[in-house]
Amino acid sequence: MWDALIITPFINTLLFIYNIVGQNFGIAIILFTLLIRLITHPLMVKQIKGAQAMQELQKNEKWIKIQEKYKGDREKLAQEQMALYKELGINPFASCLPTLIQLPIIFGLYQAIISALASTPLDLLRLIRHIYPGLLQVESLIPLNSRFLWMDLGQPERLFIPGLSFGIPVLVVVVVITTYVQGKLIATPSANPKDQTAAMSNMMNLYMPIFMGYLAYTLASGLALYFVASNLIGILQYAMLGKVNWGNVFPFLNKQPAPAGSGGKKSYSK
Repeated sequence: MWDALIITPFINTLLFIYNIVGQNFGIAIILFTLLIRLITHPLMVKQIKGAQAMQELQKNEKWIKIQEKYKGDREKLAQEQMALYKELGINPFASCLPTLIQLPIIFGLYQAIISALASTPLDLLRLIRHIYPGLLQVESLIPLNSRFLWMDLGQPERLFIPGLSFGIPVLVVVVVITTYVQGKLIATPSANPKDQTAAMSNMMNLYMPIFMGYLAYTLASGLALYFVASNLIGILQYAMLGKVNWGNVFPFLNKQPAPAGSGGKKSYSK
């Protein structure tokens, strides 16, 4: 089931794109990422709406009263919260849905990349079993060109500089930075310091870049390339929708200018 629904379609899509872009597997991964982002765009819009609805909920009078009334009874508090979600038509998990959907895509893409870059007769035999005969001709694709820039897309990414005895994981650093920036850009600051939703979001913004960086460091660099492309395209999508909050990344943009005529001087009360 997993092979039929995820692995086989991914392999054929990657190899089809690879074939029409001059057999460049790196470009194929980037275009595949763009395709995935376009397909999941409606989910991203739903994520934005879900996050905004949860943010506005924190200011709702009924929500505030529930928090105060049942702060000592977690079970009753959860029941009342779910009732209010239903009354207002809010799905508390809407903002998490795109992230959850990304997980099978990540695992499926990793397996598709490893399968497509067949290097042994046994791997090649397994690859042939995944190919749609009417779509691709294996003999015209093999051997696949796994080189892209300084990377072998089937191996963990390292940049080797003459004079250094070790490779620098450049793409891993880019993955961590772009994942962090994307998370911060789409986050909506909460004015309530006790807001559990905001606290969970902050934890996700901290741990997700580390997790993605670990995957990029240990797995095939083709997957790291997917992460970078996905993050950059995601940031562009949010920017086009006007939902990017640059002040989260650059706090000085949130500073309000001093009132005119104040001269920047402090006032002291007698």
